[in-house]
Amino acid sequence: IDHSTRFRLTRISRQEVRRVDAANPGDFWRCEEALTDALRRAEQMDLTEADLPFLHDLLEKSFAQWQRQAEGFPWPVGSRVALLHPDGKLVGAAEAESGDMPERWDEAAIGPSAFVDAASSGRPARTRSEFHRHPFLQPFDSFAVPVFSRSTGIPFAYLTCLVPAGADSNEPMMLLKAASLHFRTCFYHHYERLFIADMWHAADNAARDVQRSRLLLGVLRRLHDQIEVDSVLAEIMDSLDELYPDCRIDLHLSQDYGISHPRVKPLVFDRLENEIGRRAYLTGIVQEEKSDSRHLIALPLVGKQGVYGVLCMDRKGKSFEAADLRFLAELADASGIAFEKASLHEQANELVGELRIINEITQRLNSSLNLEETLRFATTELLRLFDAEYCCVLQKDPHTDQFVVITTNVDKLAGELLSPDSGFCGVLWRSREPIILSDYRVRTPVRSRFMELTGSRSLLATPLMMKGEMNGAVLLAHRKPHYFSYENYKLLNVLSIHLGLALSNARLHEEVRRLSITDNLTGMYNRRYLDEIVQRRLTKDGAGTLLLIDIDHFKEINDTFGHQAGDAVLVQVSGIVSGSIRETDIAARWGGDELAVYFPKLELDLAVKVAERIRRRVEGETRPPVTVSCGLAEWKTGDGLDLGDIIDSLFARADTALYDAKRGGRNRIALA
Repeated sequence: IDHSTRFRLTRISRQEVRRVDAANPGDFWRCEEALTDALRRAEQMDLTEADLPFLHDLLEKSFAQWQRQAEGFPWPVGSRVALLHPDGKLVGAAEAESGDMPERWDEAAIGPSAFVDAASSGRPARTRSEFHRHPFLQPFDSFAVPVFSRSTGIPFAYLTCLVPAGADSNEPMMLLKAASLHFRTCFYHHYERLFIADMWHAADNAARDVQRSRLLLGVLRRLHDQIEVDSVLAEIMDSLDELYPDCRIDLHLSQDYGISHPRVKPLVFDRLENEIGRRAYLTGIVQEEKSDSRHLIALPLVGKQGVYGVLCMDRKGKSFEAADLRFLAELADASGIAFEKASLHEQANELVGELRIINEITQRLNSSLNLEETLRFATTELLRLFDAEYCCVLQKDPHTDQFVVITTNVDKLAGELLSPDSGFCGVLWRSREPIILSDYRVRTPVRSRFMELTGSRSLLATPLMMKGEMNGAVLLAHRKPHYFSYENYKLLNVLSIHLGLALSNARLHEEVRRLSITDNLTGMYNRRYLDEIVQRRLTKDGAGTLLLIDIDHFKEINDTFGHQAGDAVLVQVSGIVSGSIRETDIAARWGGDELAVYFPKLELDLAVKVAERIRRRVEGETRPPVTVSCGLAEWKTGDGLDLGDIIDSLFARADTALYDAKRGGRNRIALA
């Protein structure tokens, strides 16, 4: 390489070297060494015959440079200079008026010429005008000199000169040979510069690949340090914004993770802005669309368990390089794995939290066998846990096969009876499956009084199952649409099992409790419960009256009509007693054929009227007809007795009054 060429190459390359970070001087000297090595290798490189078909552009540029440098060259007057490719195609002409020159100079196109002779012999050649057959060449003698490669000796171009016929034959040939050497210098200047540029571009790409690898390593380290989905997605978007500030970047996720980032959107197929995003999600492969003004790529976020979303990058006015695509594909793969890890971590935490909640609620539900307390706690916890506005718990009545609203925070629904075919209760009854409804106003399978009374739009409902049978339901509602999530749906489904069991246990406990304090034959309370109630009322009330009732000649009824008739008489009398007293009064079977009624806060004279009403009804309404004897005793605060003494005195005095009524002829009332 001549000195000027080496200087120009060094100057061009050092402009690239100055782009190296000045804070790293070692990199500068490494670039200098690389430049020296590139120059040495450029001197050793040369053309081969395989390169000839691709030299047209390089020959054209070299010829243009040669023309500028050869301005004022002493060509003969009227001569015309042209450069030809070995295939005979015209590369360029030195004179502007040579526009009529043939485009092709092979023998088949123009016949004999100096180019044809030089191409066949590999030496300089001249053809006189009288041998030319082409009209353009006939006024000229043609001269042609092959331009050889510097080491391989391959003719890669032919410099041709047309001189008016009859000119001196030596001078044009000597000038043309000198010009060919000059042109070869210009050609190798461009050739070596192209080689250096290619090498520098490769080195630059390698350096950028190293930089990308470092960036990727840093991003991966930060990604894998995050254990929250929100943090992972923020790191992905922030890193890409820093690396590609000229891109529009959007992330479409297949599930709603509650991310607040403005460019993280749900993946909705009919709303994707581009088709390649859909293809990337379905195939799990990077997709791209490229035009002159825009380059769009879609990168799937793939984990070990599936595709979680699509990262769309839109770059206008500039294309992504192949190295960029490789870098982004690796980043997307790493992001998918990091996202999956964070998602699984959050799901595990949510599952642990749900299990803790289920355990706490189950313990609370099972800690109380009081049905009313259980229902109150269940309603409060369901509203709190799901942040719902309205709650309704229903239970199936085994006697009527209807559903009863046993607890709710909607007053108009309390105690309401619902048919198994009505509303969402009917849907649960038929399907035995939970329900999640996003918007009641937009799409609903049935009309619902619960939803319309509350003005709710979102619904979460589940059946309460026990031994394969539906014995209740839970309905949660909110006035906002799309309020409940799939996680809420799953949690309520799990809780419903424990809630159904707790309600069933509480209901069973209530039934056992009822049976333990109730007489099986009459349905009235038993004596033990009456004792508890009287003792409890004595601590609260200031007065009360006890009535004892005995069926007259009951043994004779059993002996005459049988024990079944006697039981029927007991049932009739107990029904008359229960129908003749207030709801606050307590009626009980005292034992055998004796009944008792305690009247809280009722004075003796009023109790006498109730007892008389009972006596007359029994006498007139029973079949077979019977009569009753009644004994009444009253207590008041200030009697000067202890609580235990008051109870003993009250029962003893009432029993004595009953004995007096029997001894006085029966079918009468006696007072203590």
